[in-house]
Amino acid sequence: MPFFSPIMTGAKSRPAPRRHRAGLVLIAAYKLLGAVLLFAVGIGALKLVHKDIDDVVWHALVEVLHRNPESRLVNFIFEKAELLNDPLLRRIGFAAFCYSGLGVLEAMGLYLEKVWGEFLTLAITGSFLPLELHELVKRVTWVRAGLLVVNAAVVVYLLWVIGEKAAERTRRRHAKASLHQPQ
Repeated sequence: MPFFSPIMTGAKSRPAPRRHRAGLVLIAAYKLLGAVLLFAVGIGALKLVHKDIDDVVWHALVEVLHRNPESRLVNFIFEKAELLNDPLLRRIGFAAFCYSGLGVLEAMGLYLEKVWGEFLTLAITGSFLPLELHELVKRVTWVRAGLLVVNAAVVVYLLWVIGEKAAERTRRRHAKASLHQPQ
């Protein structure tokens, strides 16, 4: 025993640094990235309030990106931009900020390995799988297929982690109960 051990001095020893599950950290980063992107969408939507959307789209597509103003893509975007109005932009911004906040909450819960974070992420990610599958069936694209695969993998991994933690709690409970039983 060292001359000045923590027991002798009354000082508290530092616990060993806890290792995070790499999968949870990766999912937390994925959720945080999504939250940051949604926050940017919310800011962008609110910046468009009280602006002429047609002018903004024209400037972005034709003047900055040098797209042909007669192309189908530009016309398609103009048609969709005409549907936007100030109340809709505010709702889009509000929804983006709310979902961004949920993403940050998911990321924090996963990084800190909180059970509530795992269940929250499982519920939110799992609830979007049917919608993603429906969209993929409507039209197959690499982006849609990739998102479906990644989100399905997140759900499967979280189910595995939750099951592992439940099994560990059960093992501890049985071990504790066997220690307290008279022999």
